[in-house]
Amino acid sequence: MIRKLTEQDHEFCFSFLKQQPAENLFIIGDIEAYGYEQEFQKVWGEFDESGKLKAILLKYEENYIPYAAGDFDSKGLAEIMLEDPNFGMMSGLKAVTAKIEPYVSHRIKRKRETYYAKCVELMAEGVDASAVCQAGPEDAEQLAELLNSIPEFSDSTITVARKRRGLEDGSSRSFFIKEDGKMVSTASTAAENSFSAMVVGVATDRNYKKKGYATQCMVKLCRQLHLENKELCLFYDNPAAGAIYKRIGFEDIGFWMMYTIEKKN
Repeated sequence: MIRKLTEQDHEFCFSFLKQQPAENLFIIGDIEAYGYEQEFQKVWGEFDESGKLKAILLKYEENYIPYAAGDFDSKGLAEIMLEDPNFGMMSGLKAVTAKIEPYVSHRIKRKRETYYAKCVELMAEGVDASAVCQAGPEDAEQLAELLNSIPEFSDSTITVARKRRGLEDGSSRSFFIKEDGKMVSTASTAAENSFSAMVVGVATDRNYKKKGYATQCMVKLCRQLHLENKELCLFYDNPAAGAIYKRIGFEDIGFWMMYTIEKKN
């Protein structure tokens, strides 16, 4: 049985989601921020015959994120999405979205696959991160300037205002290293919630590479989040970058899929 969830289901819903907090980063964060009954956000749950929750589907504006720990009614979740005239995106773990894909394939315009990894156990005892500083809102301008100078972030919309807002409201935190009086390397979190956070914006000025600065920023960030008992996860496309993350304790947990869906006329 699939039904909409309400605030009364919150404890039941979160006990299910927080079994895998990194995998459910976005669902947990959106529910914590906006709840169950906003016009732009809805949450459905699938229950087995004994009343046990087995799958979740979250709608945030035009994007749908499904999650299930095992078998689930993939056709039923697909029908909910297809009935929405604003359905424009689907994203989630490949193990889940692959079961829904056949039912929405006629509407898929594009799909993208990235590696998805989480830090199970930090392996960085020998890394000296004492030179790493934590950013405050006053550092937003330098952070945005550094990130916008990196070719890999050319497609991103990194602005001073967004950086400052994230640092002020706690949805993001950033760490950096300075050399010669300028910010030369950084690592940040995004989509932070009570149980997990995503690592983003790992970057080093090209003139200061191969000094271990990005690793130091990552380690400082991971150490702080681990002390707060939060699971860390990240996306990556480049296996070479993945090797760096794996050296400090990240392990692949699958692929994250992003589908662009053709809207109904």
